[in-house]
Amino acid sequence: MNSNNLNDPITTIIRRDVFRKNGFIYKIYQDWYKLVKENLQFQNARVVELGSGAGFIKDHIPGVITSDVMFLPFIDSVLNGANLPFPNHSFDGLVMIDVFHHIPDVDRFINESIRIIRGGGRIIMIEPWMNPWSQWVYSNLHHEAIDLVTEDWRFSSSGPLSGANQALPWIVFDRDRKLFEEKYPALKINKIVPMMPFLYLLSGGFRNNISMPAFSFPFWKRVEKIFFNTKKWGMFGLIVLEKIR
Repeated sequence: MNSNNLNDPITTIIRRDVFRKNGFIYKIYQDWYKLVKENLQFQNARVVELGSGAGFIKDHIPGVITSDVMFLPFIDSVLNGANLPFPNHSFDGLVMIDVFHHIPDVDRFINESIRIIRGGGRIIMIEPWMNPWSQWVYSNLHHEAIDLVTEDWRFSSSGPLSGANQALPWIVFDRDRKLFEEKYPALKINKIVPMMPFLYLLSGGFRNNISMPAFSFPFWKRVEKIFFNTKKWGMFGLIVLEKIR
């Protein structure tokens, strides 16, 4: 897809319509939102979501503040993760789905996240994850850039959705984990859980003409669980960071 089209808000509005029509991908996101909710530290947590896009997290966490870097008619706030317009220690949770690998300046984002999260609060994200299988898939079947060997956590962004390094979450939280822990002693990595080796492929992503039927989702989810080692094959990772009290 043309990068200009990706960065056009109309593309995200169209994707919201795809959510309604593609029941398989809808169920995937339902599972992801449930994981996010399960990993929030506090009941009735005050939560902000970055990069809400076409999603529907409010169905699972009704009080969440939704946001994006561009105006969309179904979000609460337009903001940039490198300069968050919130007071210090004002949130219990910050959540992101497929957003971190689009952030061109990780250090500014993490410092802002630490500032607005209170002690014990969590940053919860679901992101592309790297292993030989997922590297092949992302390199050959996905339009976003992937750079596994860069020494720099920053990259030059062509736009909020077109700019990306799919390997960035793996680089920061796995390959460079020791560096992350040294730079950010206020945060601890609570968990990293690789998951979903092939379910997303069966959904066809946001291409509405390529998808397994929604009713088959429980069957394929069970097949994935029985026959695939998610740690070895997972295409995505649940990453939970916690601010030390």
